[in-house]
Amino acid sequence: MPLNPKITDWRGKTVWLLGASTGIGAALAHALHAAGARVAVSARSADKLQAFVDEHPGSLALPVDVGDPASLRAAARALVARQGGLDFVLFCAGTYSPMRAEAFDLVNATEQLRVNYLGALNLLDAVLPQLLAQCEQGRGGHLSLVSSVAGYRGLPKALAYGPSKAALINLAEVLYLDLQPKGLAVSVVNPGFVATPLTAQNDFTMPALQTPEQAAQAMLDGYAAGDFEIHFPKRFTRLVKALRWMPARAYFALVRKGTGL
Repeated sequence: MPLNPKITDWRGKTVWLLGASTGIGAALAHALHAAGARVAVSARSADKLQAFVDEHPGSLALPVDVGDPASLRAAARALVARQGGLDFVLFCAGTYSPMRAEAFDLVNATEQLRVNYLGALNLLDAVLPQLLAQCEQGRGGHLSLVSSVAGYRGLPKALAYGPSKAALINLAEVLYLDLQPKGLAVSVVNPGFVATPLTAQNDFTMPALQTPEQAAQAMLDGYAAGDFEIHFPKRFTRLVKALRWMPARAYFALVRKGTGL
């Protein structure tokens, strides 16, 4: 039995995608526009958002910094005023810099937390009142957070990134418990490796690497199935998920052997 209402028809739905200037967010925005959704895209890069709008008639660009609660609230108000509500909100904003403890950088670590996790909290502040009001009116909605398999367990070079993604997974679970009974769908997306400007920083071979377009399709499949957790590619993510059950001693030994770190 699905944990969320299945979304198989996007026609006429108002969707707001944050972190949509590149990578997974941009690919999903393209796919949803093609599926007939009324797409609003947000990120800090106004030029990239405008380029999307120029290529996708009827879409809307809302430049924001997810670290700025006021800008998010203003964008949410503008979108609701224009479209009359929110059917689907996706938090896909994120930043990543490899980091190990011997090269700890407080400024960098804080920035990753500010964008990856606090940005999601700022979005909640902007959209939850509207989404809850819609639930009372019988309209409902769907809130989706993009995390990562890096949030499952500690990994080398993910000193700042991994904990921020683990926090997102926990946040999504709590939100589901609180909001699903009220009629608001909640989902979390945990991709494996996807070829984006962020993963281009990695200096190792990324197993089961996917394109943003493949990631977007996997997300659409997950929403159509009514999944709470959408993870992909499953040949890789199922293995990583299984590592969560491994005792610490065995897990640390396996990771050190597998990564050489």
